[in-house]
Amino acid sequence: MKRSNQLSYESTLGLALFYHALYSHYMWILRNLWLFFLDFLETIVVSLAIFAVVYIFLFQPHQVDGRSMEPNFHNSEYILTDKLSYRLHLPKRGDVVVFRSPQDERVDFIKRIIGVPGDTIMVKGGYVYLNGIKLDETYINDPGQVLSGRFISEGVEFPVAPGQYIVMGDNRLHSSDSREWGPVSLGGIIGRAFFRYWPVSEFGLVPTAEAELTMGAVKGAIAR
Repeated sequence: MKRSNQLSYESTLGLALFYHALYSHYMWILRNLWLFFLDFLETIVVSLAIFAVVYIFLFQPHQVDGRSMEPNFHNSEYILTDKLSYRLHLPKRGDVVVFRSPQDERVDFIKRIIGVPGDTIMVKGGYVYLNGIKLDETYINDPGQVLSGRFISEGVEFPVAPGQYIVMGDNRLHSSDSREWGPVSLGGIIGRAFFRYWPVSEFGLVPTAEAELTMGAVKGAIAR
């Protein structure tokens, strides 16, 4: 009888130790799962915060919609818009910019800056004149066939006011731009198109036409 009681006590003690070990292991698993969840949640929160900062202050993705920037940008291509640069310096001639449409601020447009404050712009005989000098725009579709519009009339110089920019699409025959609805304000410019990431075949930095347009401006200044 005494032997039986001893075995019963040892069995109960062993079972208690087993359940204690099982409970400890279970709690260890729960604790590690909770720590993993906290780490995962922290990673998500930090990632979202970084994404928000990047999206609001640095870069924003945009999809090209339409043909107005052919042959340099095509429908359904994806670009990154640099939102920081113009906080550090003003937009330059030749920059490809994304901006809110002056006609509908819910819509974003992509065009190229042709004239900056202080410039004069004229469309005459199928060409654009910058500060009185005819531009040789090798980057556009159909050179020599640029049409005037309701805002920039044929043969009439338009002076670009402070804080205003004249923008045009590279596909001049199929672009609604400053020729039709006037200049874009600095406050309406979202940023500079600086990187194309889709399609993969066009992956890379977006070139500007700054050199060609700056040369035209310099020639115009010398001529005056």
